[in-house]
Amino acid sequence: MASTDTTTATRDGGSDLAGLEAGLDALETVQQGRTPFRQTFMEKILPPVSAVLLVLVVWQGLVSFGVVDDPSKLPAPADVWNVLRDAWLQGELLGYIWTSVSRGLLGFLFALAIGTPLGLIVARVKFVRAAIGPILSGLQSLPSVAWVPPAVIWLGLNNSMMYAVILLGAVPSIANGLVSGVDQVPPLFLRAGRTLGATGLKGTWHITLPAALPGYVAGLKQGWAFSWRSLMAAEIIASFPDLGVGLGQLLENGRNASDMAMVFEAILLILVVGIAIDLLIFSPLERWVLRSRGLLVKG
Repeated sequence: MASTDTTTATRDGGSDLAGLEAGLDALETVQQGRTPFRQTFMEKILPPVSAVLLVLVVWQGLVSFGVVDDPSKLPAPADVWNVLRDAWLQGELLGYIWTSVSRGLLGFLFALAIGTPLGLIVARVKFVRAAIGPILSGLQSLPSVAWVPPAVIWLGLNNSMMYAVILLGAVPSIANGLVSGVDQVPPLFLRAGRTLGATGLKGTWHITLPAALPGYVAGLKQGWAFSWRSLMAAEIIASFPDLGVGLGQLLENGRNASDMAMVFEAILLILVVGIAIDLLIFSPLERWVLRSRGLLVKG
């Protein structure tokens, strides 16, 4: 009788273990093959398209039913489309976009080069963290537009002023994101790295930075958002012919001319560029980080 119970228990235990192994294997299995277009359309294309169409319908409804009957306050979608089309046909649309995007990306690269080592130093040196950490947090909460007047006074109306405003807006976010990522690195990783000889810069490059990537990428994404907003504020406030016409300057020109179609044109372009940068750069980077940690299975 005892032998039978033991055999049954062994069989049940083996069955449970086999089920557990099968479950783990299923979790680690990466689905092969391309996702059907219908699934991609329903999950990734249809929702944002539906949202855009809903906004356009509500917008047109406000104009058509006279809720806002003054076109100087709310132009019809067709009026904004005509302004966009005219700017494209005149060869000016891409110039507006490139002027702002080139400044924004170059300024962000400068902020990345400064914010990354600064974040590492703040995260790893206690004295520096105690001295600079609260200042970085305060700068991160300071509105970017506040830096435009002193930057104009210090540097004048030129591209250097634009880049200074971008740096002051983006560097604190990048540094704080990296500090947060380093704080979340398990101490076991650092001890294992030291055991294997990864100390100093080698340990930072091979252990600390890879382990801190989730927080670092979040800081980069927020840093770009601050860069873009800082640049728009600088272009709106500090307008000068030699600086060229970017999207912020286009928005200000529309306001000065009381041309709401031009104002909405600038707003839409600013929004589209921000979404495009996120979809083309930061979303793939986030997915890569998650997938490399087994947190996202490629379907």
